[in-house]
This record gives sequence, C-alpha cells and structure tokens, in this order.
Amino acid sequence: MANRDALTLIAEAAKVREHAHAPYSNFQVGAAIRTASGQIFTGCNVENVAYPQGTCAEAGAIAAMVAAGQRVIAEVAVIAGADKPVPPCGGCRQKLMEFADENVPVTMATMDGEQKTMTMAELLPGAFDQSFLD
Repeated sequence: MANRDALTLIAEAAKVREHAHAPYSNFQVGAAIRTASGQIFTGCNVENVAYPQGTCAEAGAIAAMVAAGQRVIAEVAVIAGADKPVPPCGGCRQKLMEFADENVPVTMATMDGEQKTMTMAELLPGAFDQSFLD
C-alpha cells in the first residue's frame, strides 16, 4: 500500500487523466508531481493525429512545474487504465531524471487500485546526466 502522500498524488493524477486527449489510442494517462516545496503539478497525455507530435502526461506535469518556477521533483505518480501499473516511457524517465534524484519514488497505479512503486534509479539505471557533459 502506498503512503498517504503517494495516495494524494495518485488521486490528483486520476483527476487530470479524465482530461486526456486520446482519441487515437483511447489510452488515457495522468501524472502528478510533488516538488520539494510540496507543490503538486499535474499533466495528461495529449495525442495528435501526427503521432510523434503528442505529449505524454509526465511531460505535461514537468512543463507545468517548470513554468511555475519549480525545479526539484520529490515524488511522482502515474495512472492509466491498464491491467497492470504502467511505467513512464523511456523519454519521460529521462525527462523526470532531469529534475529528480535517483531515490525519488515513482508510484504507478491502475484505475482498479493496483500500485507499484519504484525509484528513479530502478526505472532508469545508468541515466544520462550532467556528469557526461563535464
């Protein structure tokens, strides 16, 4: 069972998931990010008929966070209508890692209540980071 903070994030992700624009896949996803300051930012997937032009839920939540002047992710939740918890795609794992350290928990949930929590390091071992550019 997820902790109370994770349950709050899952609930926020579930709410925003209802606003997803997914007319092509019918696969709605919601994401919620809690920053180090305690603020919560959400995002949902937005598909486009030109498939690569769509936006993942996690990317939308990150954009909202950055637009509000926040830069440090403390916790993440992602929810989708699948039979098992769905992890962020590879691109979103890298996007999350830009603002999260390896110990940040990511709780993945289904609409039926199944949950799985992993750290960013577990989701993205060997992440590309600033140290490669130094």
